[in-house]
This record gives sequence, structure tokens and C-alpha cells, in this order.
Amino acid sequence: MLGILQFLKGYVRMKIWGVSPERFLNLCSNKNILLWDICKDGDVYTMCISLNAFLQLRPIARKTGVRVVVLQKFGLPFLLPGLLKRKIFIAGLFLCVTFWIVSYRFVWDITLEGNYQITQEVFTDFLASLQVRVGMRKTDLDISALEREIRRAFPEVTWTSARLSGTRLEISIKENDAPMLEEPVPVEGGQNLVSEYAGVITSMIVRSGVPMVKIGDTVEEGTLLVEGRVPIYNDDATVREYLYITADADITVEHSITYQDTLPATYIQKSYTGRSFSRPFVRLGGKEIKLPQERPYLVYDTVTQGHTPMLLEKLSIPLSWGQYVYREYMNVEHEYTLKQAEALLVEKELQFLATLEEKGVHIIEKDVKIEEGGVCWTMEGWILVDQLTGRLVPISGEEPVPGAAGQDD
Repeated sequence: MLGILQFLKGYVRMKIWGVSPERFLNLCSNKNILLWDICKDGDVYTMCISLNAFLQLRPIARKTGVRVVVLQKFGLPFLLPGLLKRKIFIAGLFLCVTFWIVSYRFVWDITLEGNYQITQEVFTDFLASLQVRVGMRKTDLDISALEREIRRAFPEVTWTSARLSGTRLEISIKENDAPMLEEPVPVEGGQNLVSEYAGVITSMIVRSGVPMVKIGDTVEEGTLLVEGRVPIYNDDATVREYLYITADADITVEHSITYQDTLPATYIQKSYTGRSFSRPFVRLGGKEIKLPQERPYLVYDTVTQGHTPMLLEKLSIPLSWGQYVYREYMNVEHEYTLKQAEALLVEKELQFLATLEEKGVHIIEKDVKIEEGGVCWTMEGWILVDQLTGRLVPISGEEPVPGAAGQDD
């Protein structure tokens, strides 16, 4: 704090020498004149003194017969006159302060967090419909109304919060993470469960309906697995009536899937020529100013090299500048080697198998081969899997043939 006061009032560093410098120091002390950082070098003393006190030294110096010479000047009283002479600097400083004051009245950035079901594009369009956008005045923003409109427009949002942090509008939402269960639509006449694949039944768990097959049976696509027409018997074991329900069961069938995938024999690779061209730009929010320029090359890549000052980034003011760098390249055609083709086709096969496993399909065995054709590489074969089967069909109308090959009469 003392250093700040000394800077505001101004002080000098001086040296004294003469007949009686010690008496000079004593008289300064008697008159309550503060001296600090006193150093002695032979008969010469150097020290610091405030500007106001320095103006009182003339009679003391004359009385003690010492000479006083100013070595350095410090503080605002010495700095300000020099600044006032620099009109361009003062104008720039004034414009800079004005820019910060004016910019602080606007919203320059909008952030959204907590969204999983609602995409950023959908929410941006929603804000635009409410006239909430980058560059709007803070006074035109009603936080309470915005939160209310978000909850009204998006029923899946259970909680929302919006607040201004500097020039940034921060919106936080919480979505309902409970699954939206659809109520089953009742079907008049009941439904049967038929097979979607041809294969051998490996497991069965029937929850409702009459099973028409058993483990080990061979079924075809469309074979009736569980019937939704349940007979109600009399005491004499005769059928009194039928109860129509929706069949429900977990039935797995072992069957084979035909797999085939292709890869072009050639591929295009970029070969850069080494020629490049750059064009500067200035970007403010969603608007960009750049020099007009015709297409620099026939084919090229564009690399954006932007820069945002840290101070503007902290204030969330979307002002940046930089340059676009255009790099010319040529499309060169290459042929896949056997090793390259195998690696790419095997990677695609592994992705396909991973997709099956995500769906709960158990892979038992596979047999695929890679062959080279005239224009492409081909991977084909079969995959033996154990998979859930079952498709609901209405009982009314023409029904699938009940039973399965190999079922007991």
C-alpha cells in the first residue's frame, strides 16, 4: 500500500555531497522529511524522497552547503505529462475502454449443457425462434421467461437453469432419463408367434400361449412356434371354447447367416504438390470478413488458422482473426495389396460381428474367404449363430402351418 501511495504522489532518487551531508540528513529528520533507501558511497549519499518533500530541500541544502542532483523520477506526476503528449495512445486507450463498456452490454456466447436427447441444432433453432441469439442486448433477455419456454417446448426437460456470466448466457437442463414405455396396443383375436429364421430350436421359455415346437426341432421361416389360441376344456376333456391371447416366449434358434462384403481394388490418395496460398479473415460472432478470391487451385485442402486473444476469450466476445491456408494436392490412384485388402475386410467383418453381439446374437462358428476379382476384393462365407426368434402375427385370417419338421404327432 505504501508503494502505491508513493507512486501516486511521485518521488525521486537523488544524490547529495558537499561540506556537511550528515547535517543535511539531520535537518531533514528534524523537519519530518522522509528519506528512504539511503546508501553511502564515499562522500556521496543516494536516497529517495517524495516529490512534495523534494521541493522543500532548497533552504536546507543552502544552509548545509551540499549539492543535490536528481538521478531518477518515478510516479504518476512524471508519467502523466508524457502520456498526454501521445494523443494516439490516449485515443486508443479511450476507444479500448469504450469497447469493453459497450461490449459488456451484449450477449456474446451461449452455452448448453445437460442435453442428451435434444440436439444442439434443435435447441439453437428454438432459441432463434425466441429471438435469443449471440449479439443481443442483455436488457432484452428475460431469464425467467426463457426457462419457462424451455420447459414448455421440451416435455422431456424436468429442470432448467439459465444465467448470465459476464457476456456468456449459460443454460443448463436436465432431461428425464426414465425410459418412455409405450403401452401395448390390444389386438383383437390374439396373436401367434412364428419363426423369423430357418434352423434348429436350442432353447425355449414360454410365458403365454400354447407351444407348438420343442427343443431340437427343425423349423422353417414362418413356422408356428407358440399359438395364441388357448383351448378351455370341459370336465369331459372336450374343448368348450378358445381364449385368444398374445403369445409370449423367448425362443432361440441355431441358423447360419450368409456374409458378403466387397472392397474396391483401387483407392485414391492425396499427393500434395507443396504449393499453398493464404487469405486473412476477421470473424465477429457468426459474421466473417475476408478478401474476395477466386478458386486458387483445381483441388485443394483448406486449413483454418485462427487466433482469439485470451482477454476476449475470457470475456466471451467472439472476435477472432487468422487466415485460410489452401494447399494444392493431386489425386493419385493406388491398388490395394493382398495384405491391405485383408486387413480392411477383416476390420469390416469384426465390426459386423460386434454389431451382432450387441444385439444379443451368440456367434458359434464362421467360415469366410477373401477372393480377388477384376475390379474389387470380395469376402464371403457363412456365420453360424444362436439367435432369438419370434414374430407376432394376427390369428385371424390365414394362419401358419402349426408344428415343425420332426414334431411328434
